[in-house]
Amino acid sequence: MLKKFAVCFTLMMLLMLIVVPMALASEGGESAGSLSAWLAAASAFAIAIPAFGGAIGQSRAISAALEGIARNPSASGKIQTPMIIGLALIESLVLYGLVIAYLLQSKI
Repeated sequence: MLKKFAVCFTLMMLLMLIVVPMALASEGGESAGSLSAWLAAASAFAIAIPAFGGAIGQSRAISAALEGIARNPSASGKIQTPMIIGLALIESLVLYGLVIAYLLQSKI
């Protein structure tokens, strides 16, 4: 799993190193459009990163809870309530990212 992540991360960094210079190469008088482009990219990252992290966090939380319930079925009530609270807190972080994305989008 760690090796796949390292390979994907390396490929993404190489892609960014190739694409960013082409994206930033602009004519002299495009500074106002450049700011809106940066705000659009920032708003995209403001929702993409929390959504990715939230999905990973929720999947791990549910996996651990189901594993605990499978090992001890009588503890399902004690495991399920904290799991739902934890999932709500993870989802709230994703919603904060969505709010930030909307705030950035309104500045464009």
